[in-house]
Amino acid sequence: MGPQTHLFLALECARPRVAPAARFALGNVDEVIIGRGTARASARVTDGQARRLVVRVPDPWMSATHATLTKVFGRWILEDSGSKNGTVLNGEPQKRAFLGDGDLIELGHTFFIYRDALMTAADEPHDLDSAQVAPQSAGLATLMPSLAQTFRRLEQVARSDLSVVLSGESGTGKEVVARTLHGLSARGGAFVAVNCGALPETLVETELFGYRKGAFSGANEDRQGLVRSADRGTLFLDEIGDLPLASQAAFLRVLQEKEVVPVGATRPVSVDIRLIAATHRDLEGLVADEDFRADLFARISGVKVTLPPLRERREDLGLLIATLLLRVGATERVSFDVQAARAIFRYHWPMNIRELEKALAAAVVLAGELPIECEHLSPAIAAALVAPPPESEVDSSCGPVPTSDEDADDDRPLSPEDLRRREELARLLREHKGNVSAIARVMGKARMQIQRWIKRYRLDAESYRR
Repeated sequence: MGPQTHLFLALECARPRVAPAARFALGNVDEVIIGRGTARASARVTDGQARRLVVRVPDPWMSATHATLTKVFGRWILEDSGSKNGTVLNGEPQKRAFLGDGDLIELGHTFFIYRDALMTAADEPHDLDSAQVAPQSAGLATLMPSLAQTFRRLEQVARSDLSVVLSGESGTGKEVVARTLHGLSARGGAFVAVNCGALPETLVETELFGYRKGAFSGANEDRQGLVRSADRGTLFLDEIGDLPLASQAAFLRVLQEKEVVPVGATRPVSVDIRLIAATHRDLEGLVADEDFRADLFARISGVKVTLPPLRERREDLGLLIATLLLRVGATERVSFDVQAARAIFRYHWPMNIRELEKALAAAVVLAGELPIECEHLSPAIAAALVAPPPESEVDSSCGPVPTSDEDADDDRPLSPEDLRRREELARLLREHKGNVSAIARVMGKARMQIQRWIKRYRLDAESYRR
């Protein structure tokens, strides 16, 4: 496992449902040539000392040789090759610019994302597209190398009885992953999903464990409860952190003894369940605050996985869009206007994949047979076109990007990537006589980010103006 530079072909606007997204590792090439072809294709060639990656996309808005990426002194430079429609970097036309981690590149009506140093296992393939992901594992599909490692780990435990805890923000796809694990488990019983936060506290035990006829007023028949409904299958407890303490104790017995005592019953009933739990809360913090039982936490924590928010996996947007368009009934002819696609990539997606699915479902209906445009998206998504794109929250090579001047003025040691960036900033400060706005345009970054780096690396922009 080590850092690796990647280029992601994230989305073809003209055929988002059928064109697979793709990932290309750049660690063993010196130049990337991107242009129009009759079909999607990629090839790695060696010409003398030059090692090239050639990527062809059937995009009619792209020129035959549209742009090149060249590695110079450890940094990648994007350069337009005299294309008819130009090259756009982070929403701005560019002739030549250094690339930074997370940059969004538009060539014709095709979107690429550059990642500077993603942690990548040694056995990961150099080139991968979403069509190569096993269809039975569609809920575990990703082009992100580290997330792919996590998903492969889940596939390995799918057929076991190990409990799994999925954490992450609301809408990150925890239930989809749980259903995929159940499908891979070969368990013959049902997948039963329970939203613990939606269960009235007074009814938790009767809903989960069932009851006998006559156990209380209104109990006119036997009810087996949700746990027994999942016998020989999978019980998915969504938002398990909201389960009341009293019910946690009763549920602990279910897991320890593999039996349920219905309300009003005197004898336990055996049950065979595989548990998958999900939460957006910090269970370890709840245990420390004594709001969640430590013994139950230990019992359910067979395998723990955190699903990243959508804003941290923009590289998967095209893959997810293709899956969701199929789910909402879009035809293969569905397409995106380039401005709408740009807004989708720039939007922060606070409600994650769930919000993306709702947005696509509405856009498909509103657009009809026409391309999806900004007017078919919500005002919040369309507004991302005029708002500054969010800075990457994590620089994979040197830790979190500072979010304030106070954060920027720290004493963290400079990594090799920091040193390269500092050297490049110093050169650009000399070339542009300390003009921060000009440097921001060249690097394709926000002016505020350049100022943060200048402070972080203790450079004096004023001295370059004299």
